[in-house]
Amino acid sequence: MTLAQQPIASPFGARTQAGEVIEGVDLKGRTAIVTGAASGIGVETARALASAGARVVMPVRSRSKGDAVAADIRASTGNQAVEVADMDLEDFASVRAFADAFVGTGAALDLLINNAGIMASPERRIAGGFESQFGTNHLGHMLLTGRLAPALLRGERARVVALTSIGHRRSPIVFEDPNFEHRPYDKWAAYGQAKTANALFAVELNRLLEPQGVTAFAVHPGGIMTGLQRDMTQDEMRAFGWFDDEGRLIDRFKTVAGGASTSVWCATSPRLDAGGVYCEDCKIAQAVPADDAGFSGVRPWAIDPAQATRLWSLSETLLGEAFPL
Repeated sequence: MTLAQQPIASPFGARTQAGEVIEGVDLKGRTAIVTGAASGIGVETARALASAGARVVMPVRSRSKGDAVAADIRASTGNQAVEVADMDLEDFASVRAFADAFVGTGAALDLLINNAGIMASPERRIAGGFESQFGTNHLGHMLLTGRLAPALLRGERARVVALTSIGHRRSPIVFEDPNFEHRPYDKWAAYGQAKTANALFAVELNRLLEPQGVTAFAVHPGGIMTGLQRDMTQDEMRAFGWFDDEGRLIDRFKTVAGGASTSVWCATSPRLDAGGVYCEDCKIAQAVPADDAGFSGVRPWAIDPAQATRLWSLSETLLGEAFPL
């Protein structure tokens, strides 16, 4: 069984920029948290939300980078309510500390954008033995969201956006070996599994919290050249066909602000009245067969409610923490 990806009308598309999506949106009095906001599309996501008047909190690993980005966003938007906090998704103690401190203030959280991530990294273990891509992209964000749940439930029609990728097509969840302990490590299979996990996380979170007024969405931002490719060589990128014969990025790639557009759309669009869906290019994506070879759409294993529930249970076991949502 897979979720229905019911299309809705959207005035935006693959070339839409985040500034276009946020135009006319009023977020004054609302609070957003954006992970990974010190670089890449996280910067433009935070900028768009701040430009609409939101208080934006940026939990970052590099305080110096975060402070510089926050200063730039304040200057460009005129919104001084852009804050930086310390958090490293690879350090679960720091995730708990950030989330608990935020919840402890009693503030409501209206928008949570789980944007940070790593891609195709060499084999590495974090937080006591988790494969780094699964651990950082999925488990770290699940821990953050679960701990922030009391603040989300205080929010006004709160939304959670989980960044996934077309890379989810590379692997479903391998429940028997999510951390590559019994099979050879493959960086692209690990990335695909982590991105499938992000999508399934949105499915299950939405099932748990939508009855309480919180909706969740999975977002494929599109191809964007950012620091996400830090672990790739130029030869690898050329082999994927990302550059033309003149060494220019192919047209399928978006600007950084274009990459932020679907996150902003899912966070703010009044057209989205039900969550649990996978979105791309500022629209609900088409569900495609498992063997589809295209560069769009969502494969069945990334929107399967049974797989989503199973992943949630596995993740709570791995984290050693249950989230009574």
